[in-house]
Amino acid sequence: MTTIDLSLSKARRTIYKFRNRRVLVLGDLMLDRYIWGNVSRISPEAPVPVVEVRESTSALGGAGNVAHNLQALKAAPLLVGVVGDDEEGLWIKKNVPDGRGIFFDTDRPTTVKTRIIAHHQQVVRVDQEKKQAVSKNMEDRIVRFIRKEKYTGIIVSDYSKGIVTRSMMSRVLAHAAEAHVPVFVDPKVENFSLYSPVTLISPNHDETERVVHHPCRTNAEVEQAGREIMEMISCLYLILKRGEQGMSIFERDKKPVHIPTIAREVFDVTGAGDTVIATAALALLGGMSIKEAAVMANAAAGVVVGKIGTATCAPEELLASIENL
Repeated sequence: MTTIDLSLSKARRTIYKFRNRRVLVLGDLMLDRYIWGNVSRISPEAPVPVVEVRESTSALGGAGNVAHNLQALKAAPLLVGVVGDDEEGLWIKKNVPDGRGIFFDTDRPTTVKTRIIAHHQQVVRVDQEKKQAVSKNMEDRIVRFIRKEKYTGIIVSDYSKGIVTRSMMSRVLAHAAEAHVPVFVDPKVENFSLYSPVTLISPNHDETERVVHHPCRTNAEVEQAGREIMEMISCLYLILKRGEQGMSIFERDKKPVHIPTIAREVFDVTGAGDTVIATAALALLGGMSIKEAAVMANAAAGVVVGKIGTATCAPEELLASIENL
């Protein structure tokens, strides 16, 4: 593993540049619902715990969590995606920083992930979703919206729920290239070949193994996987997220770099990938190198996995995490 120098003064200057930076987030929108309670007995009906509910909370999930992370870092996200014409879809539109890019689709429900949590542990998750691709008419509306708005970068947050299609990516990436706007992708395996050309892609360990069809445990295996991915698609940078093994950073024509994780206590990894892509994108847009951006993203992820549920990292938390490196 390698230690990459990132001075606190440079981190502070870069984080200051996050403020009000306009970033468009295109992706699958969902509502994360949490039911919090206690377990004191096992059900007489089946060998399962009985959760006595204390409260229920809701949060933006999927691409919405990427936007929430950008907002927590004081950037100005513009979220673009599709929700159902239902109560959950209305909640999302009302609770995003800028709801102009949220489109209602009467042919699908809003994706909802309901997690039941007792004593800081997730007991079960229930998903409500429909994964069909968005219609051609909806795609046209989304692309028209993206073309007329102003922003400094695009984050594609793919949860394989239907927003990312070959046609959608082709049109959005062509516009980004024409407008000289960097594109950052948190990918899904099913659509991997569609993310080209982009500035940064950040698959996790499991996704990478499924893409390259070989183990990615050792540094040598990871480096081979990184080379294969960068031959597969056109990207300037690749951050391979490796869980407790940290991250591996790839840059064209340069030697890969491996950095250790900095999480001190892990409670919940929900949404950590959203934090990584949001922070890395802002850092790169703020003038950092890919190695510095990865260190900053790693520090932010270390903050959110120490919290329960879908979480974010504030600028002061990020600075404190970097200071502890």
